[in-house]
Amino acid sequence: MRVKSYWIGVYGQVRALQKRFMRDGTSLFFTFLFPLIFLLVFGAIFNNQTTSFDVAIINHSQSEFAKQFVEQAKANKDTTLKVKDVKDMQEAREKLKHSELSGIIELPADFGTVTPAQAGAPGQGSAAGQTQARPSGTLRVLYAKGSEQSGNTLTAIMGQIIDGINKGMGQPEPPLKVAGQAVGDEQLKTFDYTFTGLLAFSLLSMGIFGLANQMPTEKQKGSYRRLRASPFTAGQLILAMGIHYTIVSLLSAAMMLVVGMSVFHFNMRGDWLLAVPFLTLSALLMVGFGLLIGGWAKNENQSAPLGNLVAFPMMFLSGTFFPSFMFPEWLRTLSQFIPMTPVTDGLRLIMTEHASLGEVLPYAGAVGLWMLVVYIAAIKLFRWE
Repeated sequence: MRVKSYWIGVYGQVRALQKRFMRDGTSLFFTFLFPLIFLLVFGAIFNNQTTSFDVAIINHSQSEFAKQFVEQAKANKDTTLKVKDVKDMQEAREKLKHSELSGIIELPADFGTVTPAQAGAPGQGSAAGQTQARPSGTLRVLYAKGSEQSGNTLTAIMGQIIDGINKGMGQPEPPLKVAGQAVGDEQLKTFDYTFTGLLAFSLLSMGIFGLANQMPTEKQKGSYRRLRASPFTAGQLILAMGIHYTIVSLLSAAMMLVVGMSVFHFNMRGDWLLAVPFLTLSALLMVGFGLLIGGWAKNENQSAPLGNLVAFPMMFLSGTFFPSFMFPEWLRTLSQFIPMTPVTDGLRLIMTEHASLGEVLPYAGAVGLWMLVVYIAAIKLFRWE
């Protein structure tokens, strides 16, 4: 009976919070429209196509010509093609999949091998029937499926470079050729990668910046003091507010998804049956941080700096706005201990890489563990006034 009364109290508080929220126009604006402003700004920036190409060169050939080709390509300061260093083909394909590369230039084992060929007609510096050595082979341009326009452009650029080499050798029939091929899964657009970070940011913004400032205001009004006079516990209040604000966060996230998919053509590759529970778990965690900060702080002078102290490292060190592969090694290691990191990484794995349940479980486990710690701390440290 006591358990039933406990949850009846929680339900009643959730309903009261929902009614107050729907009557507050300012809260509605900042909850639903403010995150969309970020989405529209970042969408306009990252949805544009770039005019330069970041490429990796994978050389399987041991020929002198192939080695010179790679050296000259890396030394070339042409802004159209930028050669990035990779260890092997596996790393190159992984970077291609994550839009870190526009394409892969592959030199097969026979590329640049010297084969005899008939020289030109007499009078061109050689006698008829004389043979001369020339390098031959077919250079391959690999690009991601779904990026045919970018791949064809890159193939055409490499074709022009190879044609120039052929003409320099004075060959009537080009011994060096270029072939383009789409490989792997469909490449992520820059916006697809950024959008998942914006989605994680909206959860953080709703959870921390909203609650951390609102709860001290309610304390100063005496709202919680009146609740304390009734048979209502701190645990009930924390759970009620956690449920209410998680629902609001999910509604805000749903609106962002609708706009992202309809306006910016975000490609949802993952399973919704996996994405929705993980999104809910993540929203609960972010709301928990807001409850912890707002529940402990006596006033806004305490909650505002503490909220910034918690939120800013999570925003900038979890890969929300800046991909973690850009971090130095020591900072990348540190980011693994940021509570927001499994949220951001988990959402990206599900929504952009079609991750399976087994692949997502470690991230869900990390989020669940952080959530347990945060809610226990929020209940224990809560101050009524």
